[in-house]
Amino acid sequence: MGGFSFWPLLLWGGVFFSLCGARPRGRILRGQETPPHQRPYMVSLQVGGKHLCGGALIADQWVLSAAHCLEEVGNETLQVLVGAHSLSEAEPNKRLVGVRALFPHPNSSVENNHDDLLLVQLEERVATNPHVQALAFQRNDRDVPAGTQCEVAGWGIISNTGKLPDKLQYVELAVISRTICNTRIHYDGAITEKLMCTESKKKDSCKGDSGGPLVCNGVAEGVVATGSRVCGNWKKPGIYTRIPPYAAWITSIWDAARPQPTDGPQAEAVA
Repeated sequence: MGGFSFWPLLLWGGVFFSLCGARPRGRILRGQETPPHQRPYMVSLQVGGKHLCGGALIADQWVLSAAHCLEEVGNETLQVLVGAHSLSEAEPNKRLVGVRALFPHPNSSVENNHDDLLLVQLEERVATNPHVQALAFQRNDRDVPAGTQCEVAGWGIISNTGKLPDKLQYVELAVISRTICNTRIHYDGAITEKLMCTESKKKDSCKGDSGGPLVCNGVAEGVVATGSRVCGNWKKPGIYTRIPPYAAWITSIWDAARPQPTDGPQAEAVA
C-alpha cells in the first residue's frame, strides 16, 4: 500500500470507510473487574451492538479513542455506549449514543502506530451524573516517570484464548522508560517521543482495549495503541499514544466544531 497516510473524508451526517491492513492492535489480561461505575469516563465503541474498542469521555460531547479502531468499522454505523459497567445488563444511566462526526488524527495511518488518536463527537451532549463523567487529560508535555503505577480499563479479551468479559475490567501497570522500551530486546528504537510503554509481564491490555485511556494519578496520559500479538509477553511492552503532544490538536477540533453565532452585531454586519 505504500507509506502514505490513508483516512477517508469524514462528514457530519455519515461516514464511509474503505480500509485494509492488519497489525497487532491495542490489546485487560489478568486484571480484575472494576467496582461498578468507579470509572465513569469509560465508554465502549460499538458496531451492531458489539464492543469494538474502548474510549474515554473527555467532555460532555467528546470521546477520545484510537484511530486504528476505524479499521474494523467498515460501512457499518459506529455508536458509543456510555454509563455502562456491564455490556449486557440493564443499568440506570447506561445509554447508546449516536456519532455526529469522527476525527482521526490527519497523520494516522493503517501502516504504522504513529499519531494513533481519534476524536469522536457525539450526536448530543450527555448528561453527567455519578455514572457518566469526563476524564481530565494531560496537557503538560513531559514524560511520566518510569515506575509510575498507572491503570488501564476496558472490555477487551481477558485471556489469550479470546475470552471476552461482560463487565469492565482494569489492570495496574508500571511505566517503562522510553530508553528501556527502545532496547533491542523490546522495540529496538521504534518508540518515539509521542509514544510511551508499560510493563507487560503476564498483566497487559489486550485486544478490544484499544482506544482506552492510560490513567496515571487520575489523569489520562495515553491511549492504548498496540503491543505483542500475544498479550502479556514481557518482551513486548504495551504501547500507548501519549496525549500531551496532541492537546493543541484536540483543542483545534473542538474550536472548529463549535457552532458559530447566527445573530448579533457581527452577523448583522455580514448581512
